[in-house]
Amino acid sequence: MKTILVIGGSKGIGSAIITALIDTHKVINISRTSPQIQHPNLSHYSLDVTTDALPEIDALDGLVYCPGSINLKPIGRLSLDDFKADFEINVLGAVKSIQHYLKALKQGTNPSIVLFSTVASKLGMPFHASIATSKSGVEGLVKSLGAELAPTIRINAIAPTVTDTELAEKILRNDAMREKMVARHPLKKYLNPTDVADMASFLLSDKSNSISGQVFELDCGIVSFKI
Repeated sequence: MKTILVIGGSKGIGSAIITALIDTHKVINISRTSPQIQHPNLSHYSLDVTTDALPEIDALDGLVYCPGSINLKPIGRLSLDDFKADFEINVLGAVKSIQHYLKALKQGTNPSIVLFSTVASKLGMPFHASIATSKSGVEGLVKSLGAELAPTIRINAIAPTVTDTELAEKILRNDAMREKMVARHPLKKYLNPTDVADMASFLLSDKSNSISGQVFELDCGIVSFKI
């Protein structure tokens, strides 16, 4: 049974990833609040990954870093502190986690790291300056570490379009906005957390053992197609 560390698994995509893995993996979750899921294969540490000391773990077969932000403002209303906060949670938190658990991952079996970007890093979108900047940093980290950690550890990222989670509630706050979001995507849908969890599960599995340094756009066609 593989051991997977999920950072930020109490809600949204992270919770869906835990649900997808829990029956067949030992899952360790780190987040500020406890997951609603209870299972003999799940253990939990309550802490803030950006400020608190991380627990020691002897061996890991996978690490998923889920914390993120959606700070949508026009550039004139974004402060430098906004940019710093988004970079802290999206990039530096991931770097801190990878550095801390690098030794544990090297003790694992076919270890894999999964990070998260956004379609806004590829598709120019108004009011996304801060989050697109941070997530572009995540993509650069994936490319660099993919080369540096090969062949021992694989690392990839998922770049989802809008996903129906608490984080996106402001842009999916009523039926009209949901219908507009569906219409914008060529596949006439946006994502639910299980869509993303399925991709994360694949990237953690041995079925993806030839894939590293890649950013996978779960975009419902919005980046790939012009229809």
